[in-house]
Amino acid sequence: MPQNEDQRTQDILKLLQETMDSERAEDSVWLKEGIKDLHPSEIADLLESLPARDRENLWKLIGSDLEGQVLSHAQDGVRSGLLEHMQPHEVAAATENLETDDATDIIQDLADNVVDEVLGSMDEHNRARLEKALSYPEDTAGGLMNSLVLSVYDNVDLNVVIRYLRMKGEVPEKSDSLIVVDRNNHYQGMLPFVKILTNDPAAKVADVMNTEIEAFPTDMSANEVARLFEQRDLYSVAVVDEEKAPLGRITIDDVVDVIRDQGDHSLMSMAGLDEDDDMFAPVIVSAKRRALWLGINLATAFLAAWVIGLFAGTIEQLVALAVLMPIVASMGGIAGSQTLTIVIRGLALGQLGPANSRALLLKEIAVGMLNGVIWASVVGLIAGLWFNSASLGLVIGSAMIVNLFVAAFFGALIPLWLKKMQIDPALAGGVILTTVTDVIGFLVFLGLASMFLI
Repeated sequence: MPQNEDQRTQDILKLLQETMDSERAEDSVWLKEGIKDLHPSEIADLLESLPARDRENLWKLIGSDLEGQVLSHAQDGVRSGLLEHMQPHEVAAATENLETDDATDIIQDLADNVVDEVLGSMDEHNRARLEKALSYPEDTAGGLMNSLVLSVYDNVDLNVVIRYLRMKGEVPEKSDSLIVVDRNNHYQGMLPFVKILTNDPAAKVADVMNTEIEAFPTDMSANEVARLFEQRDLYSVAVVDEEKAPLGRITIDDVVDVIRDQGDHSLMSMAGLDEDDDMFAPVIVSAKRRALWLGINLATAFLAAWVIGLFAGTIEQLVALAVLMPIVASMGGIAGSQTLTIVIRGLALGQLGPANSRALLLKEIAVGMLNGVIWASVVGLIAGLWFNSASLGLVIGSAMIVNLFVAAFFGALIPLWLKKMQIDPALAGGVILTTVTDVIGFLVFLGLASMFLI
């Protein structure tokens, strides 16, 4: 169960800290041997869960044969910190036996001048494969692909394929299919291993291969790759150049990483944070990263406060307004966030665009109006009874209807506008929407109160 796994991680962390705090040599030997029993991804998780000093001590105990695999699983922020303490030849050795996409991820975290030194420390074969991979942007199919592939011709029979595989003696890790090409090295389809095993050895590759799996171009975005893997239940896909010649393949493990990054980005962006931030980054570094977002929020808070200040005289005459103001702003903020989340998700999945955005906008406005009427009635009734004023109940009810309408309208409009301006809606949408709903909510509520209650 997940809870047991969480407890196990905490138990290991406690044991690690106790052992590293000990100065006895036998404890360090025991710890070093124990690390070998862990999967590289588990070691990476432990490194991410430790403060900087303990992280460095643990890293020193990791064998050189595991360094590359651990780095490939580590979060970008943590990996960058570990790479700073490694010499170029050490990085070259750590990435030597990694798959191309994993090695590329590590090298891309290095400074440009260090990248040149690392590549210069490699043998000609590894240098050539990584230089080619580094030529593609990180967030594209070319950046995700592994260049280690096996291909067969479409006009041979399965017997030839079987002899070819036996001659090779091994296949790239996580392979479930062979790439099929014609005599001009143009992609034709995929040949799953199960087809090789279950069909007549005399059958032609062209007759049993899967032609429904389309190859991806190198410039396809990583998000689009993840979406197609999810929609089409894919396990591996070939990546081709403009001439349809296979360059590599993307496997499901690469896509899982993309999906995780998407989830981290959505979660962290809502707070103005980077998904690659190290949980145990130095205090000054973390403070600098968060300061800008706090400043932006402070500016929006002053804007809302300025609107309230315009009605200071009204609030002084009717204290109930100060008590009820947060309700109007809070309801608008929540309603707007619901719409905002739906629209951002639609944009991320490619389900929302110019063709259907108007329909969604109208639908969200209708939802906002319906919820506005329902909850305005509830709040209006409670406020009227609480302060023994039917007029006050009508004012706050009317303000809530307006604010929930505004929240739905701008909750749908803001992310669409930000997307058009090539600004990440997940990063900026929440702040803008909160400002709008607060300002409009206070303005309408206090404005109506000034007109009808004072």
